[in-house]
Order: sequence, then C-alpha cells, then structure tokens
Amino acid sequence: MRMKPRWMRPRWMSKVAVLGASLVVGLVAMASGAGSATPATVLKASTMVGVTGPYVGATNPIRGVNGGGVPWAIDQGKVVLGADGSLEVKVEGLVLVPTGANPVTTFRAIVSCQTIVDGAAAVSNVSTDAFPATTTGDSKIVATVALPSPCFAPIVFVTSPGGSWFAVTGV
Repeated sequence: MRMKPRWMRPRWMSKVAVLGASLVVGLVAMASGAGSATPATVLKASTMVGVTGPYVGATNPIRGVNGGGVPWAIDQGKVVLGADGSLEVKVEGLVLVPTGANPVTTFRAIVSCQTIVDGAAAVSNVSTDAFPATTTGDSKIVATVALPSPCFAPIVFVTSPGGSWFAVTGV
C-alpha cells in the first residue's frame, strides 16, 4: 500500500507522530539518567597508600593530620566522594607493616579540603563517625560529611579513632 503525500494525510496523524517521538525521547532520557538525583562526584579514587617514611608520627602532618605511629600497608582502597558530602570508603588489608595485622577495632575517615575562610586560604578537615574494622584491616565507611564551600583538592584519609592517618588517597 502506498502512503499518501504528507499534505494529503490527516492532521491527527502528524500530532500522533510528534507525541510518539516526544515519548521516546523522554524514555531514553530517563533511562540514561538525565534528571537523576545522583550527586556529582567530587573525588573518585581507586588507590590509597599507607603511612610510611617521614609521614609516620607527628613530624610531617598532611593538612594538619598526623600520621600513625608506625608504618601501615594497604592492599586496596577505594573512595567515592559526592558533591553533597556522601562518602564511601572501602579498604582491604589495612594493617601494620611490622605485624601484618590491624590492632584497631574501628576506623574513621577524614575528608580534607582546601577552602576559603574570610577571604583567606584555609584547610577544612571533616571526620566521620567510627566504623568497624576487622583484624585483617577490612572496613567499609559509608557516611555523609558537611563539605565546606568551596572544597578544592579533596583528600580522604582513613584514620584511627583519635584521628591519626593510616592510609590516604594517592599512590
């Protein structure tokens, strides 16, 4: 069957075609995540490094955060920080170098940002509550922190309950 030229078709067919095309575009946008409530990712890291060398102890703090008192090693660390302050940190094998074990029952995370306070450069460190850690150094920290505005160059630390860092984002 041969279709009639456009100028000979009823107007309702054109309206149905436009409506159908709009519906398809809307469904594709929804499926692709457009308009999603997921916050923008500020930091995504797939590596962390344990405290070592001159960073062990209080001699050379990073952004005001002292290193743990002995060297620590980490098998794997992953971090995702959202613009809304949502934070997920997963560590595996975060242990003391001398013993190969984790003697601490809980870890915390600290998000450190460069920011501006009263027109001057400043550092803002925001800590999570404590999360359970195994003797093999595994832990998952899921929290929301109050990020400063602005939050430049964020760094995420995994720390002791007292705030000394054992691992930090980086390689």
